[in-house]
Amino acid sequence: MTGDETPPILEIVYQDEWLVAVNKPSGMLVHRSWLDKGETRFVMQTLRDQIGQHVFPLHRLDRPTSGVLLFALSSEIASQMMPMFAGRDVKKTYHAVVRGWVKEAALLDYPLKEELDKVADKHATAEPEAKEAVTEYRPVATAELPIPLGRYQSCRYSLVEMKPHTGRKHQLRRHMHHLSHHIIGDVNHGDGRHNRLFRREFHCHRLLLHASELRFTHPVTDVEVTVTADLDETWHRVLKGLGWTPDDLASEI
Repeated sequence: MTGDETPPILEIVYQDEWLVAVNKPSGMLVHRSWLDKGETRFVMQTLRDQIGQHVFPLHRLDRPTSGVLLFALSSEIASQMMPMFAGRDVKKTYHAVVRGWVKEAALLDYPLKEELDKVADKHATAEPEAKEAVTEYRPVATAELPIPLGRYQSCRYSLVEMKPHTGRKHQLRRHMHHLSHHIIGDVNHGDGRHNRLFRREFHCHRLLLHASELRFTHPVTDVEVTVTADLDETWHRVLKGLGWTPDDLASEI
């Protein structure tokens, strides 16, 4: 970001004297990384400047993923919350648009090997071991577009709700790939033909994966907190194009 640009304003979806949560935009990194030296916009620094105090990230969202991102406002609260995330006491709900019709709800228990970074892990010699990875998912809406693609005369898509029980890197994207229900807009684990179709038909140039909800017991008040994040303009355009509405996110087939 140059000196002439206005800093982005993050949507704060929850705040008290101990915690703050934002609706992270797709394409924005959570914090600075030497792997992305050319990037100038980060959620952590932007939020710090926006509220005028230091923030401590409690978890992360991949750069292309949007939605609820929670921070502590002190290192003490962070030290209390981090074990809750590690111990699966924080319940996360995501929504995604995927290729194909997902017919029924299921629990996928499919171990994943850690994805090594081409730069940071270039000297690694040992093959990573597969670790437990569990995702609960269910279909909430389906659609069919009368657009030929490959050997099919139409394209089928599903709106899917996912609840990860573990936190492996790119878990939801890799699990949907394993099921051949690739998340639209995923350039690493997706289907390029469907990604191109969504760019052409809906001007969708982002990953259609959104962290919709975070639920946890507050570390100080001991009250259950539910934080939600609305969908962005691209999501609304895609939902309309597929004949869905935001209300479908709460429905069940």
